[in-house]
Amino acid sequence: MAGRVLSRTFAALSLSAALASLTCRFAGSNSFPSCWLHPNSITMFDSNGATKHFHDKARTSPYPGSKVERSPVPNEKVDWLVVWPEYCPVEYNAESVLAGPTWADPLLRNPVGRTGLIGRGLLGRWGPNHAADPIITRWKRDKRGSKITHPGSGKNTLQFVAIKRKDCGEWALPGGMVDPGEKISATLKREFGEEALNSLQKSTAEKRKLEKQLHKLFSQEQLVIYKGYVDDPRNTDNAWMETEAVNYHDDTGEIMDTLALEAGDDAGKVRWVDISDELSLYASHSEFIKLVAEKRDAHWSVDCETDCRGR
Repeated sequence: MAGRVLSRTFAALSLSAALASLTCRFAGSNSFPSCWLHPNSITMFDSNGATKHFHDKARTSPYPGSKVERSPVPNEKVDWLVVWPEYCPVEYNAESVLAGPTWADPLLRNPVGRTGLIGRGLLGRWGPNHAADPIITRWKRDKRGSKITHPGSGKNTLQFVAIKRKDCGEWALPGGMVDPGEKISATLKREFGEEALNSLQKSTAEKRKLEKQLHKLFSQEQLVIYKGYVDDPRNTDNAWMETEAVNYHDDTGEIMDTLALEAGDDAGKVRWVDISDELSLYASHSEFIKLVAEKRDAHWSVDCETDCRGR
């Protein structure tokens, strides 16, 4: 849920590790990213080994929910290791954040690099703000129940549940912030229920029935698609989003056939969306969807050998 923030940190995480950067390399078209802490900025690689920039949305203006303009940060000066004495970022803390309880956290720096904005912005925690993104998928089928093959790639087409965010109007995964003391698995199920099934507005009897259906869906085999830093427009120099994206696949479609999609909470709309490289989603969500397609050996692009990049 977009309005929630994590109010706890991991005690075992040292300050030096918190200030380190996460580097992710994609080893192949059907593999997960291998992530490790590294003192330099994040470098991402596509399935062909070509480098790609991973810090664009975090430098967009105006900052979400405000008229605040960031200080411009050119690509070559994003990395903190680049000497830039003239750097004078704008400081911004939303009134909604300042009105809440105060924290005495030490100043932390974005592990990827400069964003053009200091402070917490809309994020309640200095440093990482943890979220969870459920990726619910099924095979696209015709009226006879047969899987639909994409004519260009020859691979079966996957669909996933997407919501249209009320705050920015972009399509996204139905995820949200991890509540204090909450397990990631609980967050994934709760957020999907609230945003894609409107569980908060259900009656007591409806909630009990829905809980049983969700338990069946979320008790299946799961695939952790990504865990780490997210290129999010709410990120600042001192506060940033990190997430765990997990795929739950309904192979036969029988589970999701019993669940009626209904937008709720922070979602304005909800629907099944075909997975392809034409997707344009909020933050880094397109990257997560691409990884799911690769893992499931599903359609992503017409010619994935030469164009296997998400948007």
